[in-house]
Amino acid sequence: MKQRELERLAEIARKARVAIVRMTAAAGSGHPGGSLSAVEILTYLYFKELRLDPADPQKAGRDRFVLSKGHGAPALYAILALRGFFPEEILTRLRKIDSPLQGHPHRLDIPGVEASTGSLGQGLSIANGMAMGYRMSGATGRVYALIGDGESQEGQIWEAAMTAGFHKLSNLCVFLDYNNLQIDGRVSDIKDIAPIRAKWEAFNWNVEEIDGHDFRAIERAVRRARRQTQMPTMIVARTVKGKGISFMENRVEFHGLAPTQEELVTALRDLSDG
Repeated sequence: MKQRELERLAEIARKARVAIVRMTAAAGSGHPGGSLSAVEILTYLYFKELRLDPADPQKAGRDRFVLSKGHGAPALYAILALRGFFPEEILTRLRKIDSPLQGHPHRLDIPGVEASTGSLGQGLSIANGMAMGYRMSGATGRVYALIGDGESQEGQIWEAAMTAGFHKLSNLCVFLDYNNLQIDGRVSDIKDIAPIRAKWEAFNWNVEEIDGHDFRAIERAVRRARRQTQMPTMIVARTVKGKGISFMENRVEFHGLAPTQEELVTALRDLSDG
């Protein structure tokens, strides 16, 4: 990846973070921490990898993305708006009455959303179905999904992992947002999911481990996943909850706590947008 492209993606990620803190502050609720940790992953997918058309969101054979950790909706909304699926102006309507931007994504309300998610553990099964459907129909589209580390304590994640590995869904690529914080504390203290590579490999997945905030590392992992022909790929992305905001980074309380108006000023200063 050339430096100019790296800088372009970094600026998009910065704008997405600005949108996330602005919309959650305006709503007075939401999940900023896990949204901020996933920004580089979503930025790379939507601005570099996915074959899609904002002017025709339902285009046949498109690549698809499923946000299994549905509480990360602010990140998805920010990226979809920046990509041109809907006007950025409506982002401040997050969680408002009659707003299409619910606390978790609803595919019937928002162009570009492929699956309604929020009940943790279910999105990977949906992504499996999409990938299997594409393969059965002969379509060339690929399916991507993002799951959380706390979400990975759900049994359905492992049922879906077994299914995808058994059926060799090589057109499926899943990111694990591994920030090691969930609503009640550290994932490793509540129900540790390690050793994560060995577990996914045991379910017949190709596994990549990367820094989830490094665009070059994301690109290398995605390219290797695309070359895979015999198994699905799990990209374990080590991330920082609340990434980019000084008072949010690695703070468990910001899993579901929106910034106050005073904190918003600090957040925007951190992002050089104040």
